[in-house]
Amino acid sequence: MATALSPIIASRLEKAAVDNGFDLERAAFGNWLGFASSQCSLRLWLGVDESGALLSGFSRANVLPALQPLGQPVSTELPPGCAGACGTHDIPALHRLLRRAFQLGKSLPDELLHLFQAKTANLPRSTEAERLVVQRVGQHIFRQGLIEYWEGRCAITGLAIPELLRASHIKPWADCATDAERLDVYNGLLLAPHLDALFDQGFITVQDEGAVIISPALDAPSRKLLGIADTNSWRVPVTGHRAYLQWHRERVLKG
Repeated sequence: MATALSPIIASRLEKAAVDNGFDLERAAFGNWLGFASSQCSLRLWLGVDESGALLSGFSRANVLPALQPLGQPVSTELPPGCAGACGTHDIPALHRLLRRAFQLGKSLPDELLHLFQAKTANLPRSTEAERLVVQRVGQHIFRQGLIEYWEGRCAITGLAIPELLRASHIKPWADCATDAERLDVYNGLLLAPHLDALFDQGFITVQDEGAVIISPALDAPSRKLLGIADTNSWRVPVTGHRAYLQWHRERVLKG
């Protein structure tokens, strides 16, 4: 249960919220402080329990699984509209948790879809050239969403130079049945250029548990030249990606 906050702790919690994207103050509920963001729809509540753990509650359940490495799930009385909460033990850990939550709030379904719909609502789609303009808008939004979700790092190697990374659809844009699929952040991997080409052409793929596998169509000398002779240590942190990865293994993977 959230306990009463001292002015110092309340000030530190408010600073953590604002510094990490939750820049709109909302009404408190009991001992919970309420916040929102001007950049995404995710709501936030902050509090402290009797042990001194810092509590963070969120309005969307789909962000909670991805936050587990940064905060432990807690069971406590929650404010109305709060889908779940997790706890951290110090302010630096709280900052890391809130920053990640903000990134997820901007990228998880259906945030990219809503942004795409808003930006393209008045764009014509009568000609092929006009449809290509709409597609480019969607692909730009998708790329920015993947950069947020993967924290600007290659999903496989950890390369952290965003300018070099490619937003790779698992199920290609043209094969998606709906814009919801096309703009689903779980339908994408942020990859280094050579891995993007290999993935796109079906020379590599990812298993449900995150292991990278290489197609038998790619011979040993080529693997060595590409620097992928040994992928045993490569793991992709997949969550909602599994349905798309199954599609890729069945439809794209060579051999």
